Amino acid sequence: MRIAIDTNRYRDFCAGVQEAVDCLAAADEIHVPFVTLAELRAGFQAGTLARKNENTLIRFLNRSRVHLLFPDEDTTHHYARIFTQLRAQGTPIPSNDMWTAALVIQHDLLLYSRDAHFDALSQVPRVD
Repeated sequence: MRIAIDTNRYRDFCAGVQEAVDCLAAADEIHVPFVTLAELRAGFQAGTLARKNENTLIRFLNRSRVHLLFPDEDTTHHYARIFTQLRAQGTPIPSNDMWTAALVIQHDLLLYSRDAHFDALSQVPRVD
């Protein structure tokens, strides 16, 4: 199973939520979209455990099954289609979630997230 992890599921994993721990343990590849990484680091900076959280994140990112995902030109085409679809549906979602969805589609991944925003995008496969 190849997954892209959203911010909330990374936090669940770090908190020891068994469902998240089991999902990440079963994954062959774990992809971290750049927006997830940015959201996590922004949260760390706003908290009191920034250094500890950053060290935990670095250990996670250094695992051989974990890969960072960055956008390229192809990603922008997926993003544009998602934007147009959501606008036509009248179901806007945060731009960070659109980037995540675009990367998931582009790289043929399963999205691991608790965000209901993604329910508006039937073409984004999710971890059950």
